[in-house]
Amino acid sequence: MVVGYLVVGIILGQSLLGVFNARNITGLYFITYISLACIGFDIGGELAFHKMRKLGKPIIWISLLETAGASILVTAAIYLYTRKLYLAIIFGALASATAPAATVDVLREYQASGPLTTTTFAVVGIDDAYAVMIYAFAAFLAKVLVSHKSVNAVEAVLRPIGEIAAALGIGLVAGLAFLFLVRNYTAKRGLLVLTWGVIIATTGLANWLHLSLILANMSLGLTVVNLTRWKREDVFELLRSTTPPLFVIFFVLVGAQLQAGKLLSLGVIGLLYVVFRSAGKISGAYLGGVISEAPGSVRRYLGLCLFSQAGVAIGLSIQTAITFGGGKYGAAGAELGMMAISVIAATSLFFQLVGPPGTRYAVIKAGEAKL
Repeated sequence: MVVGYLVVGIILGQSLLGVFNARNITGLYFITYISLACIGFDIGGELAFHKMRKLGKPIIWISLLETAGASILVTAAIYLYTRKLYLAIIFGALASATAPAATVDVLREYQASGPLTTTTFAVVGIDDAYAVMIYAFAAFLAKVLVSHKSVNAVEAVLRPIGEIAAALGIGLVAGLAFLFLVRNYTAKRGLLVLTWGVIIATTGLANWLHLSLILANMSLGLTVVNLTRWKREDVFELLRSTTPPLFVIFFVLVGAQLQAGKLLSLGVIGLLYVVFRSAGKISGAYLGGVISEAPGSVRRYLGLCLFSQAGVAIGLSIQTAITFGGGKYGAAGAELGMMAISVIAATSLFFQLVGPPGTRYAVIKAGEAKL
């Protein structure tokens, strides 16, 4: 279904009919924000400590190695081809992100459950934290390489760490406030209204402070699922019953922003990005599974669940174009911004088309899908 929604978006978007275009699609960004917030909240809800206790070690190792694997391999490959380190490290940072939306929606579609599913939920959630952190350091280093200016190393280390901690803190505080409000609440209709209210408030605050709304809402969901005494699934099931129409619109809008024609002009850098990002995700997930002695299904199939690339990578590529464009960093900066937008847009289309079928194949082979 996810692929179908994306194809509809491509048809209605700038690639073909132009119903959604650069002039009107910005007015619909709030749908993207709320959809990503619900995805983050849903991921956090899957990180119940009592479920993750046995999978704790694999999650740490796998998320670390698959993120590092994609980042390192893409950085090395693009540097060897271009000999431009500032270009290579930015693409390496962008490669580390995994889009949770399509992956989570496929898992929901097949009502998947088991070690592979639980590990996938955790890994795609943690991915965003790693991606934001890696990009923050990579962007700082790229600025140094392009501008040849001296830097404050302390600021370079503390700023990205502070942004991640702040986003997690917002979710924690919002979650505690929400649990206080509903501590004696039983009416499902009112509970649903309060749940939507806290998600929207958390998202608005994160955006206002220029923090990761996905991380903030993931922290919110994690707080709710781990600190409540009553039936913790109620909140998440209630929310899931209302989100399908929202996700349909979200994936159509994602497809509308992808340019199908750019697949034909990926070039060598785009091909290197696709090949080595895929290799890094698969090999990193497998190696992390072996080191942590994860279940066999996790070692064999988790890498196939980590292909999807959209929101975070596209957002960071747009941020790259804004940061390095406009002449502030000269011709090299302008080239970096332009290439980041075009390559990530094209590869996102590719990964969004192959990612959902990869996840479907993995959960079916692992015996965790309800067919």
